[in-house]
Amino acid sequence: MSNPVIATYGHGTENDFLILFDPDDSIAVSQSAIAAMCSRTTGIGADGFIKIIKRDNRWFMDYRNSDGSTAEMCGNGIRVMAKYLVVHGHQPEGIFAIDTRDGLKHLRVPLSGDISVNMGHVTDEMEEISASVGGKMWEGLNINVGNPHAVVFLDDLEELGSLHDAPTVSPTSSYPDGVNVEFVQILPNHEARMRVHERGSGETRSCGTGTCAVALASTLKSGESLPARWTIYPPGGRLIVDIDGHSNATLIGPAELIREHDISSYLYS
Repeated sequence: MSNPVIATYGHGTENDFLILFDPDDSIAVSQSAIAAMCSRTTGIGADGFIKIIKRDNRWFMDYRNSDGSTAEMCGNGIRVMAKYLVVHGHQPEGIFAIDTRDGLKHLRVPLSGDISVNMGHVTDEMEEISASVGGKMWEGLNINVGNPHAVVFLDDLEELGSLHDAPTVSPTSSYPDGVNVEFVQILPNHEARMRVHERGSGETRSCGTGTCAVALASTLKSGESLPARWTIYPPGGRLIVDIDGHSNATLIGPAELIREHDISSYLYS
């Protein structure tokens, strides 16, 4: 019988993850094993998988989408990872850095309450795009947050319907590696509602990098200038995004650790 391999299930605004603490990177986890674990019908169920590694005396976020594919990073996931490190005594509370495939991210992590993470530069690619769902099409902007986003605007999110299938985004040449698509309804007082279809995961309850993309795109859509603060409501809760005058974003929101799972059967089956 295999020795237990324990992963922790947690979420940030209901964007949920399985976290494996493996500082020596000694546990092999295949793409198929991740897809099986993250399956909501036959597995544990999660939007993504995070392996915590230590490289060059820094914590590294090895992030995978729910289909096992590699992604640059995840704004909700990195807060959950940071919460794990503090709760389990691997890192004191306060300000510290986590390395990602999108570079170093600095976080402020209290023992309780919201966690903030500097997400880095959010870039308007200066290109109009469109996304189509169920024969309906909406216009929007191409935004980069270290990973690609297509942010489109609706008068009312209720007109969107199902996001079971991936939206069709044009021009396809702008997103050779796939794209996260955010559907946004701007509200008064710098607030917005959103839904998101993430590449490699499908529709999720929230998306951290997506909210940063939405904050910049909504500022531009409103004809305003930076700095700006937006309160954004994905289906899973509330997130705050501050964007400074140089287009650097700080994401602020909760993170929760829920339970532990033995994932050895997925790794050694």
